[in-house]
Amino acid sequence: MEAIASAKYLRGSAQKARLVVDMIRGKRVGEALAILQFTNKRAADSIEKCLRSAIANATEKAERQNVAVDPDDLVVKTCFVDMGPTKHRRRVRPAPQGRAYREQRHFCHVTVMVSTDGEAEAAPAKDKGKNAKAVAEASPKSSAAGARKGGGKKAAAADGAGKTATKRASRKAEAAPAAEPQAEGSATQE
Repeated sequence: MEAIASAKYLRGSAQKARLVVDMIRGKRVGEALAILQFTNKRAADSIEKCLRSAIANATEKAERQNVAVDPDDLVVKTCFVDMGPTKHRRRVRPAPQGRAYREQRHFCHVTVMVSTDGEAEAAPAKDKGKNAKAVAEASPKSSAAGARKGGGKKAAAADGAGKTATKRASRKAEAAPAAEPQAEGSATQE
């Protein structure tokens, strides 16, 4: 069960509202509401209203379909902030030495989508199994190194370093037997 709510023409810039939205993405609804309630940002109140609207939309949609949905089981699946218009929001601010600075006041549009917990976990579980299998078949060394922190580039570098080290070792092994007969031959001549 998914439900969407959007709040348009909220005062404040989209960049500042994104800081708040990033804190609640992927959280359970109860936890997200607690975060928004105690966040010391101006956009938090408007985003909290939008989230409560999405919860109400999910409940209403569930009632229409005769499905029981507990609001505590909902998760903030996606949420994003778009820029709003700045037309008719230009202001003049006094500046030193008789000058005036022009400033733009911004609007933003917030969209929040909530879904039930079962659907949010089921989709990644299917993809996770396929991706893990494909990664394991592609390179067994990199999958073990990728499990560590920062395994992406470091794993590839470790694989490359391991290959060059084995090449060097094989070259030294080939060069060492060839060097031994020369040393023995020079010792017998003296």
